[in-house]
Amino acid sequence: MGLLARAPGARLAALLPDLPAHEVLRPPEIGAVMVRGRVGGTGAAFNLSEMTVTRCVLRLGCGAVGHAHVQGRDKGHALRAAVVDALMQTGAAAEVRAGVLAPLAAEEAARRGLRAAKAAATKVEFFTMVRGEDQ
Repeated sequence: MGLLARAPGARLAALLPDLPAHEVLRPPEIGAVMVRGRVGGTGAAFNLSEMTVTRCVLRLGCGAVGHAHVQGRDKGHALRAAVVDALMQTGAAAEVRAGVLAPLAAEEAARRGLRAAKAAATKVEFFTMVRGEDQ
């Protein structure tokens, strides 16, 4: 679900253009959630900010229920993410994994690699030369 939530909505729509028959149990709706943080990852939790999210719940014809929460206000993104969640509970899971999730994972890995390479290019190595009188 994290991969689907982080994926660009347009890219998910390109990989999954046709949706299977489904019944919308909770239509895509936009709301806000509180983002919490911790100092150093271990300190006391504090409210950092609010973030806009869109959620959706649907049921496929076979009975599988899919849930999705995505950042932002893209209702189509939330709907498609919920469809993928439901499809992963059916016999089509391998096909969805290969046709939708694998390309999204590869693209995300490439984006992260590019970002890491840009950060590595700015890394500064500090070293100290030992002077003779310091020994």
